[in-house]
Amino acid sequence: FEIIEVLKEVPKDIRVLKGLEPVQLRPGMYTRTEDPNHIIQEVIDNAQDEALAGYAKQIFVKIEGDYIKIVDNGRGIPVDAMKEQGGKSAAEVIFTELHSGGKFNKTDGGAYSFSGGLHGVGVSVTNALSLELQALIKKDGKIHSIKFENGAITEPLSVIGKVDKKDTGTCIIVRPDPKYFDSPKVNIEALKNYLRVKSALLKGVEIIFQVNDNEPIKWSYSGLDEYFINENKKINNQEVYW
Repeated sequence: FEIIEVLKEVPKDIRVLKGLEPVQLRPGMYTRTEDPNHIIQEVIDNAQDEALAGYAKQIFVKIEGDYIKIVDNGRGIPVDAMKEQGGKSAAEVIFTELHSGGKFNKTDGGAYSFSGGLHGVGVSVTNALSLELQALIKKDGKIHSIKFENGAITEPLSVIGKVDKKDTGTCIIVRPDPKYFDSPKVNIEALKNYLRVKSALLKGVEIIFQVNDNEPIKWSYSGLDEYFINENKKINNQEVYW
C-alpha cells in the first residue's frame, strides 16, 4: 500500500516537452554548441542534398553581421498544406517539428535517394536555437515567405511575389541565439573550409562564400581529381618551416 502511494506522486515530477522545447532545454543533445557553425551547416546540407539530387547548381552563403544567409537554386522547400498536421504548411512543419522532412522516404518516389545532415532534425534545430529565422521560397511561380522567432512562428507562410515558374530555390536567413553557444559568433575560417570541402563532393556545383562586403570566394570542381590537384598546388606553393 505504501509503494502505491509513492507511485501516485511520481507523475507530478514528469514533464512532457513539446515541439522544439527539448532542443532549447538540452541543445547539446542535438547539435554542437561550441559555436553556431553546426546549425548553419544543417541548412547548407539541405542545399547540398538538392545539388546531389541534381536540382541545385549553385549554393551561396553570406555572413552579414549577426545574420547568415544560405541560398540555393534547387526545387524550393515544399509549401503545400498538410492535412495530417491540421492544415499547417509543409514549410512550417519542417521548421517546427523534429523528425520531419523528405529524407526518411528512400523509395523511388522519395524526395532524396541520398542525403546528409541530421535527417529531418537539422533545420528544426536551427530554428529552435535562433533568435530569428526567415525562409524565402521560390516555387510554382511564386515567392513564399515564412518567419520565426525563438523557434515559434511569427508570420505564417504567405505569397509575397511572383517569379518565372522555372525560377526556383530556397533562401534561409538565420540569426543564431548566442545564449546557446560557448562562442556566439560563427567560426568563419571553419565554415569556409567546410564549404571548400563540400565543393569537392558536388561535381559541377558552384559554391560561393561571402563575409559582409568582402570579395566573394567561389569554388567549383569537376570532381575530386581537380580538387586534389588544386590543393596540392597550394601546398607546393607554400614555404614549410620545420
